[in-house]
Amino acid sequence: MSVLVNKNSKVIVQGFTGSEGTFHAGQMIEYGTNVVGGVTPGKGGSSHLDRPVFNTVLDAVKTTGADVSIIFVPPAFAADAIMEAAEAGIEVIVCITEGIPVNDMVKAKEYIKGFSCRLIGPNCPGIITAGEAKVGIMPGFVFKKGKIGIVSKSGTLTYEAADQVAKAGLGITTAIGIGGDPIIGTTTKEAVELLMNDPETEGIVMIGEIGGSLEAIAARWIKENGTKPVVGFIAGETAPKGRTMGHAGAIVGGADDTAEAKKRIMRDCGIHVVDSPAQIGAKMAAVLGVTV
Repeated sequence: MSVLVNKNSKVIVQGFTGSEGTFHAGQMIEYGTNVVGGVTPGKGGSSHLDRPVFNTVLDAVKTTGADVSIIFVPPAFAADAIMEAAEAGIEVIVCITEGIPVNDMVKAKEYIKGFSCRLIGPNCPGIITAGEAKVGIMPGFVFKKGKIGIVSKSGTLTYEAADQVAKAGLGITTAIGIGGDPIIGTTTKEAVELLMNDPETEGIVMIGEIGGSLEAIAARWIKENGTKPVVGFIAGETAPKGRTMGHAGAIVGGADDTAEAKKRIMRDCGIHVVDSPAQIGAKMAAVLGVTV
């Protein structure tokens, strides 16, 4: 079993013929992802990367049966692209776009509540189910198939965690990059819950960062409902208060937003917290009783 995407997922690319869409769609196809087409308004009826191009997501869904979409659309139009995908019946919407205005995302997130879909992102690396489907921008070769799920706000730390877990001989089921913007679709807790319910996932790596309360909410849920070991890491320990660090959502606004506070909460909730991403694989192996 996989989480969110698998080898049978039918994926379309919104912003298919743009430079980013073209490059990453090509990488996804090379990985083996079932990319069935793409959307670029005004270019419907043409072909790109040997896949059909459609004017609208609805046209693409009607023709291909697509159930997953990945969005490479400029920030000013990305919220509309999210809403269009939801309206068309896409079940999993992955928005890579960075810099979407907060007001736009507030409206989009509220709007899609009326549809049966799940949004990952924006400003995220996407989702990968190792050996089956890559719906994102992550380097696929890092993700070796195995039994550990990853939930992360950070793209690069997702890749680092996957590499550490692979080196520990454990490998990955599904990695979910939830994104680092102030308004995102799927929260840390929701992503952790998906992996907790996946029978192939035996342990979970949860990577957070300063700012917000997503990690604390997830940690408290894990304490009450968790059935699998969780290894956690919080980035931004040396960040000065009040300054945005990297992601728009990574800003310390109060005492509970700091890395130290989040790590304390996570430990209190039974999560195995490490102080460096380089320790993630070894810690998970130790927790599972696996010799590295």
